[in-house]
Amino acid sequence: MDEYGVDLDEIGRVIDAAEVLVVRFQVVEARLLLDFRTSPGEGPLVKIVPRAGSVEERFRSLKKLRPAFPLPDRILSFLWPRGVLALEESGVLGRLERRLGELGGAAAQTACAETYDELRREESAMLVAAIRGGDGFQTLWQRDPEID
Repeated sequence: MDEYGVDLDEIGRVIDAAEVLVVRFQVVEARLLLDFRTSPGEGPLVKIVPRAGSVEERFRSLKKLRPAFPLPDRILSFLWPRGVLALEESGVLGRLERRLGELGGAAAQTACAETYDELRREESAMLVAAIRGGDGFQTLWQRDPEID
């Protein structure tokens, strides 16, 4: 383990070996789905997906997203225990982008960067909601309107 709370070498091995990978986050409910499988007409897929209620549900949703491909034998997954920004700082994002680029070229790398930006915005919105007591959160202290 290192400063990120995970074994980055092991995560690198998972990224290199996975056909399909799901990255789960501490703060963000959404998941990062990476399907590295390709065919002559279709490149790899990188997409933000909702949390699945079960493994079977994840396989069904993958089949809907990628109907041209057979179901994989397994879907690998890991929990990223830090914020989304740390995915980039740790080099994990770069490793994902490199693998996608090897399989799908610049378009796949661009899709990865755009998806990462979307995850950052989602995490930021979640943190603002937590601070302000937004939907799904409750504030512990409120300003007294009588005091200025």
